[in-house]
Amino acid sequence: MILAVAAAAALVLAAPPAPAPAAERTADGPTVELSEQQAGKGGSITVSGEDWRPKALLMLLICGQAQGDAEPVGGTNSCANAEGRAVTTDGDGSFRKRLPVAEPPVACPCVVRVATVTGEKAAAQAEFTVAGHPVKEVPEQPAGGKLAVLASTRLEGSSNVLTWFGAPASRTLVATVGNLGSAPVKDPVFKVGTAHGVFAPQWEEQQWRGTLAPGKKAQVKLQVQLDPGAYGDYAVSLRYGGKVLAEQPWDVGRPWGVTLFWILLCLVVPAAVFRIGMAVVDRVRPRAARSGGHRARRVRELTQARLSGGRARKRTPRGAAAAGAEAAAERTNTTTATLPWFTPDSAPGAPGAPHLLSAPQEDRPTAPGKGNT
Repeated sequence: MILAVAAAAALVLAAPPAPAPAAERTADGPTVELSEQQAGKGGSITVSGEDWRPKALLMLLICGQAQGDAEPVGGTNSCANAEGRAVTTDGDGSFRKRLPVAEPPVACPCVVRVATVTGEKAAAQAEFTVAGHPVKEVPEQPAGGKLAVLASTRLEGSSNVLTWFGAPASRTLVATVGNLGSAPVKDPVFKVGTAHGVFAPQWEEQQWRGTLAPGKKAQVKLQVQLDPGAYGDYAVSLRYGGKVLAEQPWDVGRPWGVTLFWILLCLVVPAAVFRIGMAVVDRVRPRAARSGGHRARRVRELTQARLSGGRARKRTPRGAAAAGAEAAAERTNTTTATLPWFTPDSAPGAPGAPHLLSAPQEDRPTAPGKGNT
């Protein structure tokens, strides 16, 4: 009996303990899950997530020089941006998307980073290994001063006439920056980026001269300039130490002066070419044609002058009587000129002229031997 109890106790002690129920994972923010933890270039993985903002636009990227929850060193410049994918969450804040595996421009350790594109900022990432890609240690970030934007940023400045004709648009980014760290920050180097639409921003380094002691704040002014002829919706970003501190939208107007210039050019140039062509044709055509055309124009002018003069004389009775007298004088002069054997005083119809019934006869001598009967 004692042996049986001892054997049963030994079996109970030797039996493996029952598995404890898995603890329910609670998430304080959005999550990211990967179908595979490792894959080579050219493959693809499935990325899914939950607890995101409903109907939010997300960007999925494979980034290097990142570990854990820390943002990649260098920001999006350390990510394979060309092979990234965009996805929109459903009404519950969940998503599922296939992502091609690509090598980031920097060495691993790598992560799959998911971040919102518009609206309230949120980001999450999961560790991932790109097979065959080099691996290096993540450089340590300098400790001490930590800068943050304490107030909303703004853009100062306005456009001018040159900007209306395509000159580069420029503004001044004004931000109130405070030092939340335990060490002073001297002459910090900020990165100012300009992004058009959904494209990645183009970063430019600008150094601010001054020293920010711990717990102090200062107003930072940095210059922002776009390319000539740029217009549309832009976003200006301010980054320091690999972290984006602020973003400011910028609506750039269209350079309508350039459009007006091309319209005027299309109207003026053809007119000038036509005038030059007509001048050349008038210069090279024969002289006789030009003189004949001049005489024809002169004849037309004289004819129009006579007709207008005749019409003017016919408007009044006195003018009509004068025109009749002139016509009678012209007929008298014509008759006199055509009948030279009459003098002006003896011409038929002239005052005081004798009334002749027949033409005068010539006095001819009679022939010899013949007399008058």
